Amino acid sequence: MMSEVSIQEKKDLVGTGGKVAISPATGEIIGEYTSTNLESVPEIFARARQAQKEWAGYSFSKRKKHILKMRDYIVEHAEELADIVSKENGKSRVDALATEVVPCALAANWYAKNARRILKPFGLAGSTILFFNKKNQIIHVPLGVVGIISPWNYPLSIPFGEVAMGLMAGNAIVLKVAGATVMVGKAIERIVDAAELPSGLFSHVIGSGGQVSTAMFHNGVDKIFFTGSVPTGKELMRQAADTLTPLSLELGGKDPMVVFDDADLERATNGAVWAGYQNAGQSCGGVERIYVQEKVYDRFVELLAKKTSALRHGPDLDFDVDMGSMTTEAQKNIVHRHVQAALENGAKVVATSRSIDSASEQKGFFYPATLVTGVNHDMDLMREETFGPVLPVMKFRTEQEAVELANDSTMALTSSVWTKSKKRGRRVAAALQSGVTTVNDHLYTHGMSETPWGGWKESGMGRTHGKFGLLEMTHTKLINYDILSAKRNIWWHPFSRRTYDALLQALRFNYAGGNPFRKLINGLKLMSYMIPKMFGNWKV
Repeated sequence: MMSEVSIQEKKDLVGTGGKVAISPATGEIIGEYTSTNLESVPEIFARARQAQKEWAGYSFSKRKKHILKMRDYIVEHAEELADIVSKENGKSRVDALATEVVPCALAANWYAKNARRILKPFGLAGSTILFFNKKNQIIHVPLGVVGIISPWNYPLSIPFGEVAMGLMAGNAIVLKVAGATVMVGKAIERIVDAAELPSGLFSHVIGSGGQVSTAMFHNGVDKIFFTGSVPTGKELMRQAADTLTPLSLELGGKDPMVVFDDADLERATNGAVWAGYQNAGQSCGGVERIYVQEKVYDRFVELLAKKTSALRHGPDLDFDVDMGSMTTEAQKNIVHRHVQAALENGAKVVATSRSIDSASEQKGFFYPATLVTGVNHDMDLMREETFGPVLPVMKFRTEQEAVELANDSTMALTSSVWTKSKKRGRRVAAALQSGVTTVNDHLYTHGMSETPWGGWKESGMGRTHGKFGLLEMTHTKLINYDILSAKRNIWWHPFSRRTYDALLQALRFNYAGGNPFRKLINGLKLMSYMIPKMFGNWKV
């Protein structure tokens, strides 16, 4: 609990109907807000649909100009945005700038400049002489109104990237951010306002996640992009089944880091510290399990222990911390439970980070960076998503064993391989079950706008970011038409022996081998059957 005044008491200070945002690092009130009246959701969707019709008619060049205004706003207000994220999420300002603000500017820029190339119409080559008079074109049609339900761990970069994707693809957006980070949602409103979009094209709905998602379904949302827990993702799938509403789900990870005996241990331990403790371990694509080849295990643990012990955690008052607080007390309790259960079953804490201010730490949801050894796959710490600053380390002997251990998980979001051998790195990367595998690095690809993000198993379905994210924001549609005006197709009525012979000749022409000259003759014969029926007044 927070010291002095509880969170609930602080919320009550605002009065009936109002709510306050509380810093998880300091316990301070950082803002006030009011939940959206859900009776207004039908009107929100009606306005969104009307605005989307106008927006979908804009050229990519015109949309681009609007989206780049958001980029410029982000750049101009970068420090303010980093400060808001840091205060409400609990992460340090350096972390907020590096993993939230910078990726948002990159995303706005990339989608604005690449959506046209990815989503422009294109032709498909014909596959058979039967369809010689047919032409194919693929177009990408905006979905309509897209719902985005985002989490608290990356409250700015996760939803904003999807907002930019959805808008550049021609959609309207209804956003619902996590209750723990509503002030970041309000900041997203200001970013979008800078784009001067058609009125109603973007809306931010504040309220209970379950009530808002239900309202989205009831009002015919065309697709929902959800990032969050596995149980909530499954519940959304159950709701979506009634209307066959498509979903894109990113539900978390239990991501392995595999370190071979030829790895650069200095880089590997630096990477483990970054990808395991960054954002207080609250990254679905962060390192949650480390497997180290037995020959270098002791040295790896020694180096990682030194670097863990050197980390500073606490409230970010003067850029003097490496790791901030966790965002919610509930998540901190899960981390504590996983670690305590592991210790009771033989695990050992080797090192922890140090607090810069123990008095201030008591006011926030801080959990030290923690290095654990003596773990195994019977422990929740190695099987369930911990989502906190804890790095459990296990030994392995062979490459096959490492792959089997890494793949022994219900989740498959990201993974990493650490080795100096490019051949082995790519071989093992291909064998690991995850939507993203990086070699000699971890976690950072979420900030690369051009790369897809997502996984399988209980990590979810669908992809966001890059080409695949833009495609997920559209319906793929085929337009097929005749090159020359024809009266009928060869397989239409009336039927006759001539129809049968023409189809048989087409089959043999396409797939029979033999003399090329003979094939040409057969082709000419086939055309003599097809053309009269298609273009003439052909009779039985």
